[in-house]
Amino acid sequence: MRVIHFLVIGVLVFAAAYVYRIKMESTSRVERVLRLNAEIREQRDAIAALRAEWAKLDAPLRLQGLTERHLGLKPLNATQYDQLRNLPERPPAFARPGAPDPIGAMINTIEAAAEAPPTTGSVPPPGDQQ
Repeated sequence: MRVIHFLVIGVLVFAAAYVYRIKMESTSRVERVLRLNAEIREQRDAIAALRAEWAKLDAPLRLQGLTERHLGLKPLNATQYDQLRNLPERPPAFARPGAPDPIGAMINTIEAAAEAPPTTGSVPPPGDQQ
C-alpha cells in the first residue's frame, strides 16, 4: 500500500510540475503578446504622425506658395496653342496599310533606303563629278 501512495504522490508532483510549466509558458506568451501589441500601437502612432506630416507637406496651398517662390512659371493661356495646320509633316510610313507582313515591309524599306547612296548638298551626286 505504501508503494501505491508513493506512486500517487510522485504522479501528483509530476502533474503539479507539468501544470506549473504550462502556466509559466502561457504567462511568457501573454507577456510577449502584450509587448507585440505595444510595438504595434507605437508603429501605428508613428505611421499616423508620418501621415499627418505628409498631409502638411502635401497641402496644395503650401505647394503653390513654393512653386511661386522657386519656379518662374506663368499660367497657360489658350492663345499659346498652335493650330493643327502648323504641325510638322507625319513621318513616312514604312509599311502600307493592309500589308500581309508589315514588319517585313518595314525591314525592306529600311534596307532599300540604306542601300541607296546618300547625297548631300556639300558632295556632288556620283554622276556629276568632273
